[in-house]
Amino acid sequence: MSAARSCRPPRALAGLFVWRLRSTGARQMPCRFVHLYHVASSKLITFQYCNFLKRMYVTQCNKDLSQRAKPKSDSIVSPFHELQQLDQEKKVVHKISSASPVPQSWSEMSSRNELRKIKSAAETEDSVVPGGAESKEDRQWKEMKLRLDDLPGILARLSKIKLTALVVSTASTGFAMAPVPFELTCFLLASLGTGLASCAANSINQFFEVPFDSNMNRTKNRPLVRGQISPLLAVCFAACCGIPGVALLTLGVNPLTGALGAFNIFLYTCCYTPLKRMSIANTWVGAVVGAIPPIMGWTAATGSLDAGALLLGGILYSWQFPHFNALSWGLREDYSRGGYCMMSVTHPGLCRRVALRHCLALIGLSAVAPVLNITTWTFPIISLPINLYISYLGFRFYRDADRSSSRKLFFCSLWHLPLLLLVMFTCKKSVLEKEDKGELRGGSHEMAMEIRLP
Repeated sequence: MSAARSCRPPRALAGLFVWRLRSTGARQMPCRFVHLYHVASSKLITFQYCNFLKRMYVTQCNKDLSQRAKPKSDSIVSPFHELQQLDQEKKVVHKISSASPVPQSWSEMSSRNELRKIKSAAETEDSVVPGGAESKEDRQWKEMKLRLDDLPGILARLSKIKLTALVVSTASTGFAMAPVPFELTCFLLASLGTGLASCAANSINQFFEVPFDSNMNRTKNRPLVRGQISPLLAVCFAACCGIPGVALLTLGVNPLTGALGAFNIFLYTCCYTPLKRMSIANTWVGAVVGAIPPIMGWTAATGSLDAGALLLGGILYSWQFPHFNALSWGLREDYSRGGYCMMSVTHPGLCRRVALRHCLALIGLSAVAPVLNITTWTFPIISLPINLYISYLGFRFYRDADRSSSRKLFFCSLWHLPLLLLVMFTCKKSVLEKEDKGELRGGSHEMAMEIRLP
């Protein structure tokens, strides 16, 4: 009873405090409504104002939504401080690149890429499971399929059609320079036989040089190197060109021309081709091979080997040294990689001297033509400027010994030979002049054709 009595006064005080608050709150409620009405009437509370109050309440309750001012960076920074910051950044970057762990995002991306690769590999394996052995065979060397539409172009590259055209043109020049009447049938047979013999020699040359041509950039796209045709087909093509060509020259023209054609095929395939990997003497042997076609043209027209035929052969012989030496000078790396023994690789000084000597020899050979009664004296005079120009380029090549001078000499030789032969043909002595001097053989006087200068 005593404890209950001691607790009663605090409870009575609390109840009195609550009653006081209720009584004062109930009394002040009408006053607050009246005050709110006066404020609303004085400030004209609108919807926008209520919305503004709402936003203010939200921002006050949620402090994350309120704007926070960011401190401004220092406007003036000393250069020493900037250098320190740069050094720190470099150090941090170096540390990150060397010892930082792979980020989680990058690992996720790499894992996704690996999954994609695995899926694609699985799909390809599923699609190529029966042909797995074929994929390994595709990586190995195999002969390409031959199409009939591509065969003419392949055979043209096998026979070196551009070189064959040059051989036929020089043989035609020898036929035209012969001091006999022009016979169209003999000319066509001689040109066709010479072209077939050249195709055969070039094809056999490529057949022997397949392992060496594959190491050279200039010859790595030849048909036999790329496997576009089989070696058996190349040999058959050479036989189909060489045998009819020699037979045509022997039976259709004369035996001397046929013998020269067969000898030239032997010299090119069995002497020049192996010498290219043994001695620099291959250049002189190759020059003899190039000098024989105009002799064949002369013998096809006359049936005999005269001084005029040797002169034409000498011009072709000397022209080939500046032409080929300048060409090989720019291909020294290629020839050495292919294993060929060329003057430009083993004897560069001799290569330049020989080119200059034979450039000067062309001037002397042009002066001998009127002495042998082949051309008039206008030929050495007209041909002197072009011979002097190629001699000047030969001297530049000998002195500078660089790629630029060799290229100029090579490109000059490309137009020098046809221009020199054209001038020689225009300055040829007419057949009537030779009739007056009694140089024509019996039986050819009535069929002689007059060739006069314009």
